[in-house]
Amino acid sequence: MCTAATYQTKDFYMGRTLDYEFSYGEEITITPRYYPFHFKHGAVLEDHYAMIGMAHVAENYPLYYEGANEKGLAMAGLNFVGNAAYGQPMDDKDNIAVFELIPWLLGQCASVADVRKLVETLNIVDTVFSPQFPNAQLHWLIADANEAITMECMKDGLHIYDNPVGVMTNNPPFDKQLFRLNDYMALSPKQPSNNFASQLELGSYSRGMGAIGLPGDLSSGSRFVRAAFVKMNALSGNSEVESVNQVFHIMGSVEQQRGCCEVSEGHYEITIYTACMNVSKGIYYYTTYTNHQITAVDMQKENLNGEMLVCYPMLQEEKILIQN
Repeated sequence: MCTAATYQTKDFYMGRTLDYEFSYGEEITITPRYYPFHFKHGAVLEDHYAMIGMAHVAENYPLYYEGANEKGLAMAGLNFVGNAAYGQPMDDKDNIAVFELIPWLLGQCASVADVRKLVETLNIVDTVFSPQFPNAQLHWLIADANEAITMECMKDGLHIYDNPVGVMTNNPPFDKQLFRLNDYMALSPKQPSNNFASQLELGSYSRGMGAIGLPGDLSSGSRFVRAAFVKMNALSGNSEVESVNQVFHIMGSVEQQRGCCEVSEGHYEITIYTACMNVSKGIYYYTTYTNHQITAVDMQKENLNGEMLVCYPMLQEEKILIQN
């Protein structure tokens, strides 16, 4: 379970939650321009756009969960269990394994328009990184400051959907999730008027009644509706602090608390981390389940012409300011 959402003020941002029952030891990872990507089916990127994101680094290879490149393109992979389907290598295609997709696209594309062109020859294949790392079943939110798309690889092929809300969760497929918003078109941040019956004297008895009916459960379909409503109505100033603060509030509307989503006996899904990427500037902000302090890693403060990965482990200890 995960949720991702875009946000635009003076700069462009992408936020995401990673919801799972355990961590893989992921780290904020910067890949400089000359770190060589050797892909499983022969493609090599000796030089590429620099990128920053969250990754589990295995055998000095960044297995990215989400990331943003230096040109202002961002991408997040979310679970798509039961619907994702990958193929076998084909001679006339760019055969890219699912775990390679984020660096393959972020390394070469400066915009969503570039992505649309590059994926015309894309074949996402089921080749694994190693026997210890089976492929995740994923779909992706890809966005820049001008547009967002959702990409899903299913049994009937690769689907590219325009994403006008800039939000994505998990199942069902994106077109069905987007259609479901029709069920909630009457919701509003404003107080409701009486449309029930003119013969009855009905009125609001509490603030926030315009959003009565907004789903509050933890299912992916409900989180999609809730995140879309909050994101599409969210307002903030243009400063960096105001913008980042608002992204974390948007993502906070779908965070999961330990004990509320049991995945097996005694095991619960939680929001392991919440991220906000300033895609325009290459800054990665995060909080964790055990540390609510916002921490930042700035890609521009590293040597982006290097060849080695730069990794920062997440700070997990809660920081509490004692005011008196």
